[in-house]
Amino acid sequence: MDELFLGIDVGTSGCRAVAVDRQGQHRGLAVVSMAAPNRQGAAIDQEPAIWWTGVEEALLALLDQCDRQAVKAIAVDGTSGTLLLTDARGAPLGPGLMYNDARSVDEAARINAVAPPDSGALGTTSALAKLLHLQEQGQTKAAAHALHQADWIAAQLSGRFGRSDQNNALKLGYDVVEQCWPSWIGRLGLQTRLFPKVGVPGTPIGSISAARARAFGLSSDVLIVSGTTDGVAAFLATGAARPGDAVTSLGSTLVVKQLTSKPLFDASSGIYSHRLGHLWLPGGASNSGGAALSQFFDVETMARLTPGLRPEQPTGLDFYPLPGVGERFPINDPEKPSMTSPRPQDDTVFLQALLEGIASIEKLAYQRLQKLGAPSLRSVRTVGGGAVNTAWTAIRHAYLGVPLLDADNTEAAFGAARLAKKGYDYA
Repeated sequence: MDELFLGIDVGTSGCRAVAVDRQGQHRGLAVVSMAAPNRQGAAIDQEPAIWWTGVEEALLALLDQCDRQAVKAIAVDGTSGTLLLTDARGAPLGPGLMYNDARSVDEAARINAVAPPDSGALGTTSALAKLLHLQEQGQTKAAAHALHQADWIAAQLSGRFGRSDQNNALKLGYDVVEQCWPSWIGRLGLQTRLFPKVGVPGTPIGSISAARARAFGLSSDVLIVSGTTDGVAAFLATGAARPGDAVTSLGSTLVVKQLTSKPLFDASSGIYSHRLGHLWLPGGASNSGGAALSQFFDVETMARLTPGLRPEQPTGLDFYPLPGVGERFPINDPEKPSMTSPRPQDDTVFLQALLEGIASIEKLAYQRLQKLGAPSLRSVRTVGGGAVNTAWTAIRHAYLGVPLLDADNTEAAFGAARLAKKGYDYA
């Protein structure tokens, strides 16, 4: 009987569950949609019952495709910075404040006054700012745990609450270099009893609870393994594994991540580093990307124009496409305008110039990481909608000058499944 390892990816609008075998081959996939988070201005939250229902439905659908008795371990990834308060038994005490919830403006200012500039807890959307806000609202009095989305789902499976991983804990203020909760957090007056115990992603948490084993028809010795954030899980899924290997996400924004042998931080550009064993994963996000393209062309028009692109014949136009005013990486300038003129009369030439502009930004982004101490690029794997555009890939190759490799997989759940296997082998 082949062994199976499951990865669960919990997003904002859906849950995905993947099964892989010991050779890393796909053995099943289930996708379940979820109700969107509630939005009231800068406040964005979601009921955790929605998360669990999505996980439950996705996991059951996945297991219908698999031999349940072959399942050996499960790991979960979730949205980075999403925070939830629970009681001692893990029951939620309110909605989860989502990764992009930005209500904690005053609290972020207080954190900024005491935290070092390389902390991942800076900013209004950090988990630490959310926790401080909840305490100021008096909502922590009955709480026993402050957990991230992935932490809570893993605890629902294992029955063991109060556990997290280094990647999720980064935005709660955890010091990934010293591998501890830093002393400066005490200056905020937070109740440290709420903070989870932090382990390396892929660390065994314990066996699945008896109740969950019965509910899902699984063996009682299935191992629940600590997970990671959705972004790190997606990186792990690609197969990038050595310093100099990088992954570019070509979605609505342009995000670059590169493996390094040392951590890199630059608060002004929003660059911080996740810890991946003995390696590090710094990255940065540009405002450029698909959102900038969509100002001029819809998806259907770009598909129609793409066969006419001539990557071997550069337009010579020096564009810096942005969806609006302002950029923070690789150029930190809140007033930077979008540069997309003069517009060629030929739409195909204009599209190519836009794609060249984004490729130029990608090159500049990796150069920025190298100036901070990253090694030279060895290879780049690509995820996101732009990965399927072969002409754009050719343009990017000309700018980057390194092999552009196919990703092993682009599913964050696949990366979580790899963590499940790692934890099982470690145990």
